[in-house]
Formats: sequence, C-alpha cells, structure tokens
Amino acid sequence: MVLGAILAGCTAPGGPARLEIDRSIQAVSQSSRVSFVVLHYTVADTPRSLEILSRQNVSSHYLITDETPPRVYQLVDESRRAWHAGQSEWYGRSDLNAASIGVEIVNPGPVEGGWAPYSDAQIETLILLLRDVISRHQIHARNVVAHSDIAPQRKQDPGPAFPWKRLAETGIGRWYDESKVAGLKADYQRKGLPPVAVIQEKLRRAGYATPQSGVLDEATRRVLRAFQMHYRPARHDGEPDAETLAILDALP
Repeated sequence: MVLGAILAGCTAPGGPARLEIDRSIQAVSQSSRVSFVVLHYTVADTPRSLEILSRQNVSSHYLITDETPPRVYQLVDESRRAWHAGQSEWYGRSDLNAASIGVEIVNPGPVEGGWAPYSDAQIETLILLLRDVISRHQIHARNVVAHSDIAPQRKQDPGPAFPWKRLAETGIGRWYDESKVAGLKADYQRKGLPPVAVIQEKLRRAGYATPQSGVLDEATRRVLRAFQMHYRPARHDGEPDAETLAILDALP
C-alpha cells in the first residue's frame, strides 16, 4: 500500500508511473550482508580455473592465480552471491553462499606423496586481499574458514598445506593459545580422553557441524580431520588424541 501511494504521487499527467527514491537519509541499524570468508583451492591450473569459475555452474568472488606475481581476478561483485560454498554450515548457520565471500587459490591440492604447497607470493597476495575484505565487512576472526571447515563431510580444501598459522600471525583468522596446549595435552595424557559425546560437543562449540551421537563414526572422524587440517596439519588422520583435544580447548 505504501509503494502504491508513492507511485500514485509520482505519476506524470497522462503518462506512466515514475518511481523516485530519496536516499538522503540512511538508517544507522544496518551492516554488511557478508559475515564469512571461505577459502578454497582450485585443483586446476589458472586457465582452466578461470574457465570453470566464469562459465560453469560454480563461481567465486575472487581467484588468486599461480603466476609470478600472482594476479587477482574479481569474478563476482561482493554485493552478489557466488556459488562456492554449496551445502554448508558454520556455528549453526547454513546457506553460507548468501553471507560469504569466496576466494579460490590456484593450487592442485593432493599430489602424489602429499599436498602441493602454496607459493609465498600467493599467500602474501591473499593476506592483502583478506585484510581489505575483513576490514570493510568487519568479519569476525572465527568466520575466516576453510571450505573443509564448513563442509567437512565432502570437502578438504584448501588442505593441510595451507598456512593458517601464517595468516593468524598477521591478525587474520582464528588461532589457539599455544601457551596453553602443553599443559592441556599433559592433562589428557594423564587422565585419558573424554567420551566421544564430549568431543563432539567441543567441535560443535567450535563451529563445526558435528554428529551428536556419542559414537566415533566416519562422519565424526571427517570433522576431526577438518579441524586437524586447519589447526594441526602435521597429523590429520581424524583420530582423537590428546594434542587435538588440547588445541580444541585452547581456541578462543
């Protein structure tokens, strides 16, 4: 009814309705639609990655190439939804495509004998990009995440070779209090690990969509593996152990 009244007031004599919008007053109660940054690897070279992300049924806001120096492509405007997260959840929120910025990094991912490293130049470029994005959208540290963090049952990118600690040292993303880990680990080694249900609840409180079954099933192991790839990449077998639990407890 309000819009109808506006249109009626803007109707030119003998002509069609004309909508005029006054934007001189802006509400103070607002914020960015963007609450998350999701990082990916492409598992393809730069030309193929550009083709996939610009012409197929998947996209990201940004692509960082493996050229020297790396080039940053913006493929989707930040005001629009990119199709990069898929079925996902973080801290109970789903449909992360609607509230995230997706960043793809050209990297082959798993290779024979291990995982392909990211170049220093790629990471430095990524840091510059993320500082800008995080500052403009006021994104919380815990919401700078891996694709594997938000979709642990089906994704493993950007993989254990991705240097999350290096980003954290520049103030990007969440990291654990390393000064607490040795003592917490010793406590678990002395007392034993808690029941699986307690471990699942700890993972849930850390943001991960985790089964609450009390059973160390394959789905729970995948969540543990995603957590380990992010915070303890030297060993990411999906097995609960004293160090993994200590790191989990030392998260802010």
